[in-house]
Amino acid sequence: MDFDFTDEQRLLQGSVDRLTADRYTFEKRRAYLAEPEGWSRAMWAHYAELGLLGLPFGEGYGGFGGGGTELMLVMEAFGRVLVLEPYLATVVLAGTALRLAGSEAQQQALVPRVAEGELLLAFAHGERQARYDLSDVLTTARPKAGGWVLDGAKSVVAHGDCAGQLVVSARAAGERNDTAGITLFLVDAEANGVARRSYTMRDGTRAAEISLSAVEVGADAVLGEVGAGFPVIERVVEAGIAATAAEAVGAMETMQAMTLEYLKTRQQFGRPIGQNQALQHRATEMFVSLEQGRSLAMLAAMMVDEGDGAERAHNIAMVKVGVGQAARFVSQNAVQLHGGIGMTEEYAVGHYFRRCMVIEHTFGDTAHHLSRLADEVR
Repeated sequence: MDFDFTDEQRLLQGSVDRLTADRYTFEKRRAYLAEPEGWSRAMWAHYAELGLLGLPFGEGYGGFGGGGTELMLVMEAFGRVLVLEPYLATVVLAGTALRLAGSEAQQQALVPRVAEGELLLAFAHGERQARYDLSDVLTTARPKAGGWVLDGAKSVVAHGDCAGQLVVSARAAGERNDTAGITLFLVDAEANGVARRSYTMRDGTRAAEISLSAVEVGADAVLGEVGAGFPVIERVVEAGIAATAAEAVGAMETMQAMTLEYLKTRQQFGRPIGQNQALQHRATEMFVSLEQGRSLAMLAAMMVDEGDGAERAHNIAMVKVGVGQAARFVSQNAVQLHGGIGMTEEYAVGHYFRRCMVIEHTFGDTAHHLSRLADEVR
């Protein structure tokens, strides 16, 4: 396999790295956290200027036609500085649903606004009782003259508090855990009957609990085919796993660099603690885990558009397990090797640790995906 990036991909990588290096120091990130929405609108405008918000969408809709590798490069760069903006929610999750299931009219109406930074999206699928079961949907969709009525609740919707449009899953037919009968809808976040409760998650990112009470939408709000939303939901989650795997690799990269620098400069008994052979071995193990995670993130980037659903699902689950294990090892050792300073709010390594732990539990934790892989061989 050829793992070299194209000239265009290297240009993209360099542009994002320069932007984040200039405008996303740890001190500036803390300032962005203190803003009302918990992230920077100014940075969002910079992403739009670079074309990052239209990256995966077709050129006919104002996008750039990028694929899994381009998104991997962006998410790695974002992971290196712990970007707070709703890129995952808008471009990767809801954007994938729109790209795969949206009609020509829907994409023409929404994608240019997303690419210009004008419109934020959120993917509202998870429910409190479902845990990691993607088919466990209790939110209902009842047909009415000229449209649908939605009732239910969605939980832990990433950046659901600031989105202008929600991609909502609801059951139009079937029983609670049936994969058939689930439909995706585009819902105006300010529509009558939509209520949102915003909160900050452990890693500083924002999420929302969303309730839908007799929310009326038109027939043109259906995303894709009625009752056929589940395959799209699976693809959205797989895209999210691939993106967060790359983000975790970026975070691991920074933690590895910070730890090496600390081992070189921290003095104990008149010499750097990095001269201790046991700590050198630990740092080497961290590097090995980082590179294993990087290889798996590259696999996810290549597999996310794979046409064979079973092959794609198997490899994405394997990526989720491997990157989760690698990120846990690197982040735990980074904190431990920093000693007490690694636990303080003022020092960056603890923030990277928390982000990696949230990523591990997003879209199914390590144990969940290990169980999925085990079921394949039973």
